[in-house]
Amino acid sequence: MSMASQQEAIKQLIALMEQVDEHLKATFKNMHQGHPSETVLRFLKAREWNAPKAHKMLLDCLNWRINNDIDSVLAKPIIPVDLYRAVRDSQLVGLSGYTKEGLPVFAIGVGMSTFDKASVNFYLQSHIQINEYRDRVILPAASKKHGRHISNCYKILDMTGLKLCALSQLKLLTIISTVDDLNYPEKTVTYYIVNAPYVFSACWKAVKPLLHERTRKKVQVLQGSGGDELLKIMDYASLPHFCRRENSRSSRNSSRVSDCFSLDHPFHQQLYSYVKQQQQSQSYHYKIPTKQGSYHFSMPNADSDGAIIVETIKSALEEQR
Repeated sequence: MSMASQQEAIKQLIALMEQVDEHLKATFKNMHQGHPSETVLRFLKAREWNAPKAHKMLLDCLNWRINNDIDSVLAKPIIPVDLYRAVRDSQLVGLSGYTKEGLPVFAIGVGMSTFDKASVNFYLQSHIQINEYRDRVILPAASKKHGRHISNCYKILDMTGLKLCALSQLKLLTIISTVDDLNYPEKTVTYYIVNAPYVFSACWKAVKPLLHERTRKKVQVLQGSGGDELLKIMDYASLPHFCRRENSRSSRNSSRVSDCFSLDHPFHQQLYSYVKQQQQSQSYHYKIPTKQGSYHFSMPNADSDGAIIVETIKSALEEQR
């Protein structure tokens, strides 16, 4: 599609958004954070530049945000703190640093996450809070620092410890990936998969030719822990701890490596403090206790980026039987 056609599609979708109800406009404003064109662009890319389909996807997303009170999710801490620590210990995700271009790098411990310390709703709440904190706090701060709009990130998926028992956890991973695919499209530049067992790599090679080119480019399975390859786009300090094993400096610095999954990591400390502050502010403003949210989702079929990765994991685990 030509640049002129792309700009016309963006204008068309923005014009459609100006016709929606005020409550949808309000949540759209909170979502785009002052960058409506860039936001509709993400939905257009996710629907292969089909404006009517992108419009429906965006409306579905806005209604999802309203129905689940997503605009207030950062004022709903997971309490008590021991429960939140249990979530963090069993849902391994964190901000490991930034690329050389200033994009956030999120690390995800797919193989070692057990999702067995809390209910599904708490894991979903935690995941959505990280997404919203990324979009409302992390990305605007990165944009301000670098003097340009930064709207997406990189994700590094660690397959260390991937076992057959993980099959029971794939339903939750599918829910999480579907929430992202439908409501946070095109937020990830590349998914780097590291420490993958051979069977996963074999399954991925079989699946890869069947995918859209856009998806193929997004997912890269790196050899081993991927440290040397990742150092091309980020500094050593931003490498997740699980990517430093084969790097020449890993043995010297292993004692100083900070586990970005831990609740004690600065990212999670700042996130949790922010949520508590937002809760206190909202409670003061409305003079009523803030009600803790609970999230329930209908699950449509999703053949997009995240769901494809989950299905490949499932195939790899079943091959090990």
